Amino acid sequence: MVFTIGSMRAIRDVRRQRAGERNAAGLGVLTGPRTGARRRTLGAVRLIVAEYAGRCGWAVVPGARAARGGGACSCGDTRCRAPGAHPLTFAGEIPAGASPQEAVEAWARVPGAAVLLPVGRSFDVIDVAEAPGRRALVRLERMGLRLGPVLLTPTGRVQFFVAPGAAAELPQLLYRMGWDGTRLDLRCLGSGDHVTAPPSDLAGLGPVRWLREPRPEAAPHPPEARLLLGTLAYVSHRDRTYA
Repeated sequence: MVFTIGSMRAIRDVRRQRAGERNAAGLGVLTGPRTGARRRTLGAVRLIVAEYAGRCGWAVVPGARAARGGGACSCGDTRCRAPGAHPLTFAGEIPAGASPQEAVEAWARVPGAAVLLPVGRSFDVIDVAEAPGRRALVRLERMGLRLGPVLLTPTGRVQFFVAPGAAAELPQLLYRMGWDGTRLDLRCLGSGDHVTAPPSDLAGLGPVRWLREPRPEAAPHPPEARLLLGTLAYVSHRDRTYA
């Protein structure tokens, strides 16, 4: 079954309403009149969060927000080191497997928060530059490999979801494949890291979107990193060599 509740139409609707949002200190809540359109936007985000938690099997963490174009963080700390790109310390996470009702009710308490997914539990993430990442995705799909979700960030990075443990195994995997002595624009996110998920902005820089949407029946079982790493390393190296 395809990713239904968090459909691209719902995500586009959310993005169109972003112009009416403002981030308030502590939560980035909406200010001004709560029109019907804005209520529908909040409702769409809650349903997407419920989909992530209940059907994809991911924990979801309410995150801080930054003003459009980057700027002050909604956490209120003027010295914040990661404006708009970190969990809200006072907001509890929605656990993986939460029922739709539990997820919707929990997210209703943090309106306007960014949707963050903790890495290192249900998945790790291999992060590469956008151009080689797009080419690698085409290659991997043509090879018929089972792939997990793939994100595109507004900072020009492509993020491949892989089985947890990849971050710890990455140096050894690169060594076994002969890539350990090569400069690669490739890194792996693991325990303690977070990725921003649609329909949220990344640190106020622009929306994050799916290049390959999560399929709820497959999302809890992302592929092993070793199945993707050879292609990702090769394409990344080729991109740097011929840049």
